Amino acid sequence: MQSNGGLKIKSRISEVFSSIQGEGKLIGRRQVFVRFTGCNLNCNYCDTSLSRDPGYGEEIGIDSLYQKISELKTPDLHSISFTGGEPLLHADFIKDFLEKYPLTSMLETNGSLPGEMAKLIELVDYVSMDVKLPEHEAVSNWDDLLDQEIKSIKLLIEEGINSYCKVVVQPSTTTETVASIAARIREEIPETSQMPLIVQPASPLELWKGRTHKLLEISEKAGEHLDVLTIPQVHKLLNLR
Repeated sequence: MQSNGGLKIKSRISEVFSSIQGEGKLIGRRQVFVRFTGCNLNCNYCDTSLSRDPGYGEEIGIDSLYQKISELKTPDLHSISFTGGEPLLHADFIKDFLEKYPLTSMLETNGSLPGEMAKLIELVDYVSMDVKLPEHEAVSNWDDLLDQEIKSIKLLIEEGINSYCKVVVQPSTTTETVASIAARIREEIPETSQMPLIVQPASPLELWKGRTHKLLEISEKAGEHLDVLTIPQVHKLLNLR
């Protein structure tokens, strides 16, 4: 629902909850998660499939969202995570929200919509960008998707946003696939030498029994091009949302 005549827009949100960030550079930080519905991709490993449905959840305005967040604030709260689904489908809503309520925030995105990301670049504090692999079957034309993701990475680096790339790997993922993507990112954006690449083993970790050597190989090869960290989904190990 778009703005009309100066009225604040509403967006459809599936849930707002407090938990521990279990992925990436802010792992272990207490956050309030705002999960938007709708996604422009269709990844085969998605663990929030209900949120892909644009009709799922509740339509709320920015003041109602702020009230929900306020009710969940705790002394250890670090930031707000805008996640999904794909939150950049709701960029205008997030922009309105952060302009009125400038909370410390993190955007968790697939990076496929650099034009929408540009609307938020001066408002968010952290960005977690999920780079997709061909095997994720997210879109029919993976090359075009990677082009858009690289545009988003360039934007984040140019603006000096505290950000990182994340790639979900499965036991079937080849070392060459991840290494080639890391090489292309470094080649097109030399400044990415200081932008971490988080290699995230797909859950559950039982999938990796007897296969953890693959994670070492991926880290080594991708590490020839980018700064690599291998981090599983810790919130799932703790049975947290």
